[in-house]
Amino acid sequence: MIHWLQHTTGGLLTLAAVSIAVLLVLIVKLKVEPFIALIVVGLLTALAAGLPVGTIVGTAQKSSDSLLEKGFGGILGHITAIIGLGTLLGSILERSGGAKVLTGALLRAFGEKRAPLAMGAAGFIFGIPVFFDIGIFVLAPLVYVAAKQGKRSLVLYAMPLIAGLSITHAFLPPHPGPVAAAGLLHVELGWIILMGLACGIPAFLVGGVLYATWIGKRIDVGVPAEMIVAEDDGEREENPPSLGLVAAIIAVPLVLILAGTFGSIWLSKGSALAGAAAFIGTPAVALTVAVLLASWLLGLRRGFTGKDLNELAAKSLRPVAMILLVVGAGAFFGAVLSATGIGKAVADSLHDAGLPVLLAAYVISCGMRIAQGSATVAIVTTSGIVAPTVAQLGYSQAQLALLVMAISAGSIIASHVNDGGFWIVSRYFNLTVPQTLRSWTVLETVLSLSGFGVSALLMAVV
Repeated sequence: MIHWLQHTTGGLLTLAAVSIAVLLVLIVKLKVEPFIALIVVGLLTALAAGLPVGTIVGTAQKSSDSLLEKGFGGILGHITAIIGLGTLLGSILERSGGAKVLTGALLRAFGEKRAPLAMGAAGFIFGIPVFFDIGIFVLAPLVYVAAKQGKRSLVLYAMPLIAGLSITHAFLPPHPGPVAAAGLLHVELGWIILMGLACGIPAFLVGGVLYATWIGKRIDVGVPAEMIVAEDDGEREENPPSLGLVAAIIAVPLVLILAGTFGSIWLSKGSALAGAAAFIGTPAVALTVAVLLASWLLGLRRGFTGKDLNELAAKSLRPVAMILLVVGAGAFFGAVLSATGIGKAVADSLHDAGLPVLLAAYVISCGMRIAQGSATVAIVTTSGIVAPTVAQLGYSQAQLALLVMAISAGSIIASHVNDGGFWIVSRYFNLTVPQTLRSWTVLETVLSLSGFGVSALLMAVV
């Protein structure tokens, strides 16, 4: 029995299935923190597969080459600075009033009749540097005002906004899911940005525009009076930054990262220009530049003190710790699957079954999302599961980026009561649970299916 489990394709696949099932039971049924569940299941899987203890955890004298430390260290060394800097950038944009400036300009540009589309554009643009929940906290008061002025359902204005926030959270750096997947599957972030836009924009148009408009006309939700009062009487920015400044700061890291990606393709290798492009295009460097610019232009020049910025950084970075722990544990779990030979067994089985890797990755990600709620956990865990298989397929950078998009698309399907985002949407936009299921849950599913559909079409031609 032990030999069958550790050395045959059937045994290894059984081990993989059992390990994933145990992982879901721990997270969903027993409510164990995902990073603890991933460590426990990773250790048990490694032991069940017969890996030497020294390989799993190292020795008292040396543990740096162990699966545990290399699994954590390899991915965290890649993403920690990116996620931290991205969080700082978003918090500075939020505190400076940049979100209100951006959204106000979009509302004026699109006009009152197209205000829902303006809210969607605001969510998509502002969602690039900030997390999903922060985007809602910052932009929700603007949705209340737009809905009151337009005298139409709050759903009509809220759904496009959260569609834009959801797409950027799942598909684009510096959000932790796509950044972690890029690290696990060894994809340059420039390609993630390109394919994220290529898949995310069409998905947003289908879900955030077409479906959101349709459902917004069928669920009539008024704006609570206390929400409008809070906005009217709340603290206002006396000296808001200019629209051009806010847009430029958001664009800086994206432009620099893309410059690094295409510089490595178009410029002569070893040249000074190629070296400069590689340096400024390094995501951590690009985001550092953006954070420094935001700190100066949106902070110090507008009355912030160094103490204010330090307090803002400390507050905004607190939630990052759990994200990093989950990502690191997911990478360890993936390293275990690779070391046990499960990846090769899965590759052989998928090949024999004729199931495309892209579809398999999407289905796994959907299952993880529906089972435990977190998009980030779904992306990280799925990437770890498929990484050993993908390593043997010889995919190009573009193909790997599209695989990440398929995983990301699966990670946002069918948000329901086990997802914190479900309750944020319900609370902030005055929705009952059935109304949230009809609007937000279905919206996430439409975004997911649309994003996967585009990734599959592009995979067929790249």
